[in-house]
Amino acid sequence: MIDCHFDPKDGIYELVLNRAPCNEIGSAMLLALEEVLETIDPNKGKALILRSGSAKGFCAGADLRELYEGVLAHPDGGHEAKLREFLDRIHSVMDRLDTLAMPTIGVVHGVCFGGGFELALTCDILIAEKTARFCFPELRLGIIPGFGGIPRLKRDVGNALVRDLLLTGRSINAKKAVQVGLVSQMVAVGEGPNVARAMARQTAHFDGDAMRTCKSFIKPLPTEELKQEKEHFLRLFKNPAVKAALKTFYESDDVRPYL
Repeated sequence: MIDCHFDPKDGIYELVLNRAPCNEIGSAMLLALEEVLETIDPNKGKALILRSGSAKGFCAGADLRELYEGVLAHPDGGHEAKLREFLDRIHSVMDRLDTLAMPTIGVVHGVCFGGGFELALTCDILIAEKTARFCFPELRLGIIPGFGGIPRLKRDVGNALVRDLLLTGRSINAKKAVQVGLVSQMVAVGEGPNVARAMARQTAHFDGDAMRTCKSFIKPLPTEELKQEKEHFLRLFKNPAVKAALKTFYESDDVRPYL
């Protein structure tokens, strides 16, 4: 599910997402993220790289089929309590990644949609291979991002791009992502991990206390907005139109229904 490698020489953790078909975030991936975070020692680690081992991309988003199966399993509305519990847990994971006491570098290729985009936004620095595409398609389902994506996107880029991505649901490519400051650099296909490792080794030279201080100062956690986003998501999820949209997604034969 997630391969975790640690290089004791350089103090670099490397987390590789490996869940077919494209690292969808459901209960299994959430548990894997929670477990791997417990293994990370901030006293030993000097940097962390987050990337995907899937040829299809970084992450296609939340596991919407699992979400709909939860709705089917609780026709009386009991799924709402489980959904809140899931969101509380995923927010905890995202916040921990966001505030790790070491620089975090994300490597994105291919699909980086929805919840996958939200996961990428927890990283301090993003590197995009030329195939990368970023998208928030949630409004097509009648909901908004629920894993903390809106406050983190607002923290990182200008309002024009935030509104464009959210209100149109369209995607942007790696070149555009560099232009608007979403990612630090675009690299050739397959070169992302090597560039990230070189960058991680560079950051590892710096004093840990200075690095942590700098990170907390330039990248504050938008706590109140994260809480508000979660409540908006839970309210919108109660609308019948959302269930209908999820049903269409669930029954789709399209190989890329998230598009």
